[in-house]
Amino acid sequence: MRVVVDTNVYISSFFGGKPRKIIDLWQKSEITICLSPNIIEEYVDVLRRLGLKEEPEIGEFIDLFAKKHQLLFATKTPSLRIVREDPADDKFIECAVALKARVIITGDKRLKSIGHYMGIKILSPGEFLSFFRLRP
Repeated sequence: MRVVVDTNVYISSFFGGKPRKIIDLWQKSEITICLSPNIIEEYVDVLRRLGLKEEPEIGEFIDLFAKKHQLLFATKTPSLRIVREDPADDKFIECAVALKARVIITGDKRLKSIGHYMGIKILSPGEFLSFFRLRP
């Protein structure tokens, strides 16, 4: 299943909980993470701001990214204006559309309030885990 993981979920995965379970699904090749240059740039910017660039977990995730472990990259995405309250969040929808992802996983209330776009579900980590367990 193709998914886009919002930065808040990706960063929260370093601290455990439901976001970590999502990343574990990725590491077990049960989901494919869809990325775009804008998303990767935001991941890196936030990691640097948090000062986590030297942690062992980051090395593990960078290695997985480098190996293209269950990843799809969109070099071009459509230009959409969907999240009026925070246009910076449009990058997640743009990536999902470009790579035909089924779900965007986010903890961001503004992005989550969209609910769905072009058949793409926008779910919290908990909602995604329930949805994933119930899929056919």
